[in-house]
Amino acid sequence: MSSPLDSQAKIAKETTTTFSVISQTQNKDNQKSTSTTLRSLAKEQGISIGTAVQAKPLREDETYQEVLAREFNLVTPENAMKFGRLHPKRDRYDFTNPSTIVNFAQANQMQVYGHTLVWHNNLPDWLKEKEWSRQELIDILREHIYTVVGRFRGQIVVWDVVNEAIENNGSLRKTIWLQGIGPEYIEMAFRWAHEADPQAKLFYNDYKAEGLGKKSNAIYALVKDLQQQGVPIHGVGFQMHTSIKRPPNPKKVAANIQRLGELGLEVRITEMDVQIYSGKGTREEKLAAQAEVYRDIMSVCLDAPNCKSFATWGLSDNYSWIPYFFDRPDSPLLFDESYRPKPAYNALVEELQPAFITN
Repeated sequence: MSSPLDSQAKIAKETTTTFSVISQTQNKDNQKSTSTTLRSLAKEQGISIGTAVQAKPLREDETYQEVLAREFNLVTPENAMKFGRLHPKRDRYDFTNPSTIVNFAQANQMQVYGHTLVWHNNLPDWLKEKEWSRQELIDILREHIYTVVGRFRGQIVVWDVVNEAIENNGSLRKTIWLQGIGPEYIEMAFRWAHEADPQAKLFYNDYKAEGLGKKSNAIYALVKDLQQQGVPIHGVGFQMHTSIKRPPNPKKVAANIQRLGELGLEVRITEMDVQIYSGKGTREEKLAAQAEVYRDIMSVCLDAPNCKSFATWGLSDNYSWIPYFFDRPDSPLLFDESYRPKPAYNALVEELQPAFITN
């Protein structure tokens, strides 16, 4: 079997998919002074504003392309870089969709947030259906990280290195990696990612741990321990999948961001969406409540020097994972099915407006 570095070199030689980006006219339009776009306002505030993207509409839907390039300066591949999609056979990688997203981002002066290198879900059958020795799993994971990070070296600013490794009770999740390698798989993954691209920032990412509690305490302890071992880790991602029925407590989120900042770590809001299905009131009232949840979290982020990015998990409601996952209608994102901005969008625009001091 070839070494990880041999595989990396082999993949690096592959021809990337040719991507037809937005027309030059649209690019010029996007570069005009548009003081009310999220992108231009976020730039003035010194943070990134992002969203998760899918390759299919990025190729086929001109409105999707136009809104994405106009409103955001950071993209996260929603599924294209997950292990099962990217590495369908042990000896084969498919960089078609990831390259589509990265090429679009480069053509439109956007950063890319890599998601994700190590996760317990979305694993290929070849990996799940065989019993592996500890050394074999180490070799598989190391080769995957070297190959993927090496393939996009210098093109991706931040990687979710390890995703959702902590249970809600604070224990380590019993994944193929934990059970097959041991808890040291987390440290290994960060070190390998750093070796593959020393310039990329490396994050731990998780959900339901934005405030204070058992899970966030366990994550805090984990990243602090990694730091003490000299492991290259630069920040923590707060997924922020939430709802108007049980919104996060802004003060607790702020306290969590602050204590991570005291460790010298960045925080990014990585996957925010706000469900309205179980909320009370009319649709208009639900959308107004949703807007305030988005506003509160943006306000917390802007107030924290170490909060560097705010991203939603999807561009518009018709591309949200929520209705499919929960099998019920919902409207969790900033734009509706017709790409019209919702009250949540307007709330973020208002929150991002610079504060002018008057005498």
